[in-house]
Amino acid sequence: MQQKEAIWLEGARRLEEDVLGEIYDALSPELYRYGYRLLGDVEQAEDVLSETFVRFLRAIRAGGGPKTHLRAYLYRTLHNLVIDRHRRQEPAWHELVPEEIAAGESTNPAYSVQQQLDGRKARALLWHLTPEQRQVILLKFFQELSNAEIAAALEKTEGAVKALQHRGLASLRRLIVKESVDQEHVG
Repeated sequence: MQQKEAIWLEGARRLEEDVLGEIYDALSPELYRYGYRLLGDVEQAEDVLSETFVRFLRAIRAGGGPKTHLRAYLYRTLHNLVIDRHRRQEPAWHELVPEEIAAGESTNPAYSVQQQLDGRKARALLWHLTPEQRQVILLKFFQELSNAEIAAALEKTEGAVKALQHRGLASLRRLIVKESVDQEHVG
């Protein structure tokens, strides 16, 4: 991916429309899914996706933008836009669902109520993490970014990303155990 990104960045700096289109076509679906997971709203996810690419183009035209790590730069830009929205309003509670459903691509009518309930539980548990832990978990396990890509996107070291991931997963384990113990006492 790094070699491809280097080629894309070279073309983007020259404002080659075909390269810019290729970047958008290749990266917008995963960026949209990430925005949707953070915002829980289709229209807001589309808005932050559009604004992400507008800011990328403005930066490129001004001689700025990413020198390396294009994908991480776009994730960081989108994340910052989401944070700005959260500061202006209460965060939208969202459903963590499989990518094909979040993207409106599910054709499986057998998507069960149990899976929906599990998604709600996962959502509720993730919101108990710190914002940084939640972001690392989403990028790592839902967007499947490498630790290096996450570190670049969040402007942190790989060690910090690993620590956030470890603490986040440990917190999730504790929450799951606590929830199962609570369920045993209720049932």
